[in-house]
Amino acid sequence: MASDAFGAPGVPGRWTSAQKSGVGAALDGSPIWFTLSHGILNEVYWPRMDQAAIRDLGFIITGPDGYFVEEKRQGAAVTKLPEPGVPYYLITSTAPTGEWELQKEVLCDPLRPVVLQRVSLRVKQGNPEDYHLYAILASHLDNHGAGNSAWRESWKGIPALFAARDSYALALIADPIIRDGSVGFVGYSDGWQDLRQHGTLSWHFDRADNGNVALTAELDTRSGPVTLALGAGRTASEAAVQARGALASGFDQAEDGYVQPWKRWQQSLWSAPGRPLYPISAMVVRVHQSDLVPGGILASLSVPWGSSKGDGDLGGYHLVWSRDMVEAAGGLLAAGDGTGVRRALEYLRAVQEADGHWHQNMWLDGTPYWSGIQMDETALPILLFDLARREGVLAAGALHDFWPMIRQAAQYLVQNGPVTQQDRWEEDGGYTPFTLAAEIAALLAAAELAELSGEPAVAPYLRETADAWNAQVERWLYVENTETAREVGVDGYYVRITPADYDEGDSLVPIKNRLGPSSIRAASAIVSTDALALVRFGLRAPDDPRILNTVKVIDALLRTETPRGPSWHRYNEDGYGEHEDGSPFDGTGVGRLWPLLTGERAHYALASGDLAETDRLTTALESFVGEGGLLPEQIWDTDDRPDRELYFGRPSGSAMPLVWAHAEYLKLVRSRAEERVFDMPPQTVTRYLHQSPQSPQSPQSPPEARRTWRFNHKIRQIRPGSRLRVETLVPARIHCSMDGWATTLDLDTQDSGLGVHYADVPTAGLAAGSRVIFTFYWPSTANWEGTDFEVTVAD
Repeated sequence: MASDAFGAPGVPGRWTSAQKSGVGAALDGSPIWFTLSHGILNEVYWPRMDQAAIRDLGFIITGPDGYFVEEKRQGAAVTKLPEPGVPYYLITSTAPTGEWELQKEVLCDPLRPVVLQRVSLRVKQGNPEDYHLYAILASHLDNHGAGNSAWRESWKGIPALFAARDSYALALIADPIIRDGSVGFVGYSDGWQDLRQHGTLSWHFDRADNGNVALTAELDTRSGPVTLALGAGRTASEAAVQARGALASGFDQAEDGYVQPWKRWQQSLWSAPGRPLYPISAMVVRVHQSDLVPGGILASLSVPWGSSKGDGDLGGYHLVWSRDMVEAAGGLLAAGDGTGVRRALEYLRAVQEADGHWHQNMWLDGTPYWSGIQMDETALPILLFDLARREGVLAAGALHDFWPMIRQAAQYLVQNGPVTQQDRWEEDGGYTPFTLAAEIAALLAAAELAELSGEPAVAPYLRETADAWNAQVERWLYVENTETAREVGVDGYYVRITPADYDEGDSLVPIKNRLGPSSIRAASAIVSTDALALVRFGLRAPDDPRILNTVKVIDALLRTETPRGPSWHRYNEDGYGEHEDGSPFDGTGVGRLWPLLTGERAHYALASGDLAETDRLTTALESFVGEGGLLPEQIWDTDDRPDRELYFGRPSGSAMPLVWAHAEYLKLVRSRAEERVFDMPPQTVTRYLHQSPQSPQSPQSPPEARRTWRFNHKIRQIRPGSRLRVETLVPARIHCSMDGWATTLDLDTQDSGLGVHYADVPTAGLAAGSRVIFTFYWPSTANWEGTDFEVTVAD
C-alpha cells in the first residue's frame, strides 16, 4: 500500500548558492545544462537554459554511532577540470576527520537530456560495510520550488525516483540499481530529516504531492563506482527512458561523445599559451550560449544570493541582457569563435522590438522579464556587428541581411537619446558616460554602414547627431571646483550620472539600494568607473587632462588593494552587495568590488600605452577566480567573515560566474597580445581623436557646436556661436523669432530618413543675452502647438 509523506507542502522553496565552481553542457548536443557548487551538482537547467529543473543533488554519508555528514556542508571538496577548457568535472570530497573520500565525475550525455555522475566512495577508516551513501535530489521544475510532486516506483523492473510539475518531469536511476529510497516534503519528511534523526532510511514514503519535495536514494557502492543518471522529459516515462538509455550506453561512451567536441572547439580558437584562465573563460561563455534557441547568451546560470531567494525571483541572472550578451559575443569574437558571434547576431535580430530597441532583459524566447529602457543595450548590437564585420567573420551578404536591424536600432537612438531611462547598472536615468559613449560610437558606426548599404542619405544626420552629443559630454558630465575635486587635488572630473533635466537645474540623483538620506545625493558627489568608457569607445584620449583627473578621483574613492591585486567599486555609495555584516543583499546593502572593472581598467592602461600596468592588472584579474577557475561578479572588500564564507579578495555571494567578466578577460588577453584595444571603434578614434571635428579638448564647447532641442530634451541655453537644431518626430514648421517677435522666421523641417524631422535655426551670430522664441505648426493636422518655447544664448 502506497505511503504518503507528511508535512505538505514543506518549507518555502529556495534557490541555491550562486557561488558556482563549474558550469557544463554538451556542445551542440542535448538540451540540459548543469552547475556545481560546494562540491555537488546544484541547479540543473532544462528544457531551456533559462528554466531550472532542480535546486541541487547532493550526498549524505552515514555510519556507525549516529555518524552523519552532508557533503556540501561538511565535506572538503576540490573541483578540477581533467581537460583544459572542457566542462567535464572531477570532484573529490573528503570527510571532516578523514574517514572517507568521495569522488564524482560529472558531465552531460551528449545525446540525451541527462546529467551523469560516476560516483565512488572509498572508506579509509573503519569497515566499508558500516558506511552508506545517499543521494538527495531537490526538484525545482520550471523555476519553482513549490508545486512539485515526487514519487518512487519500480519502473520496468528498475527502482526509480520521479519528480514532476505540470508538463516537466525528472527521473533518477542508478547502475547498480538504487538500494532503497523515499520521497518527502523538504524540512519535514524528506530524506535529510530521516537520516539525521535515524541514521538510515526508515520512513520509505512513496508519494509527496504538490509541494517543495526531495527525493532520496541509497546507492550501492559495495562493488565499485555507481553511475547516477538524472533524466528529464515531458513525462515521467520519457525522463526514465532518457536516463535508462544513458546508463545502457555507459559513462565511458558518454564521456567520449561529450569531451571530444569540446576539445575540437578549443583547438579551433585563438590560443593564449600560459594563461589557463583563457580556455576556461571561452568555455564559460560558450556554455552560456544556447543551442536550443540558437545564439542567445545568458548573463549567468545562477541567482545572486540564491539561498535567500524564493520562487518570487524567477529570473535571477539566467536571462538575456542584450548588453551582457554583446559583451559575451565580443569575447567569443576575441577568442576566434566566428560561428558563435554570427549566431549571437542572428538571435539579436530575432528578438529586436518593432521600434528598434531591445528589452532590459528577457527570457530566451524573447519575452521580457523587466521592461526598462537602457539605451546602451540598443547601441551595443550595432557595434558588435561592425566589430564582427571588421574582423572578417561575417558572410559576404551579412550587411544586406542585418542592415534593417541596424537601421531600426539607430533610428531608436536618434529618436530617444541621448538620455537613458536606466544606466548600464540598471539603476538611474539621465546622462551617463558609458551610455553616451556607446550611443555616439554606434551612430558613427551606423553612418558608415548606411553608406556601405547604399543608403548614404541618412549618414550625415547620424554623424551630426553624434557630433552634437559628443560636444556636450563635458557640459552634461564634467564638474569643477567641488569638495571632492579639492580633496583629491584636481580641477574637476566626470561624474557617474546627471539627471535628465540637468539642463533645467536639477542636480540630484537617487542612489538605488540605499535607504534614508543616503538615497539622494548631489550628482557632483557620485563618481563611477564608467568614465573610462569615454576612452574605451574612442571619444576621449587616455591622456586627456579631464580623464587623468577623473582617474585620480576614481582611485581615491573606488579603488581597493586586495591581497590579490587592485579592484574597484562601481561607484561610491553603491548599495548592491552584502550588508556590513555579510548577510545577503535584500534590496539594500553595500556594493562590493567587481573584477570586471579590473579588466576594464587594464584596457585603459593598454590604451595609455602602459603595458606593465596592463600585465599587473591582468594578473590580478586572473587571481580573483573562485573554485573551478570561475570569475565572480563581486569579491569581498573587507575583513574576512568565515561564518558567511566571505574572504577579503575572494568571491562574494553574488553571481559566479559572471559571463561578462569572462568575456572581458578574453578581450583583454587578445588586446594585450595585439597591443591595441580589441573592441575600440575606429570611427570615433578617427573622428574625435585624429580629425577632431567638434571634439572639445577643453571643457569649453567649440565655437560652432550644434545643440539640439526636442520635446524629450528641451534645452534652455546655448553658447554664443552655437547652432540650434530643433527636432520633431513628425513634419513641422518652426515659427521663430530672435528679437521678441518683432520679426519672425519660418523654417520647414527636413526629413532625416530616420523618423526625426529637423530644422537648423540660424543662431551662430547671436550675442550673449539673445533669446530664441519659437513654436510649431503641424501640417498633418493643420494646427498650432499653442505654446512658445525659449532658448537663451548665454556664456
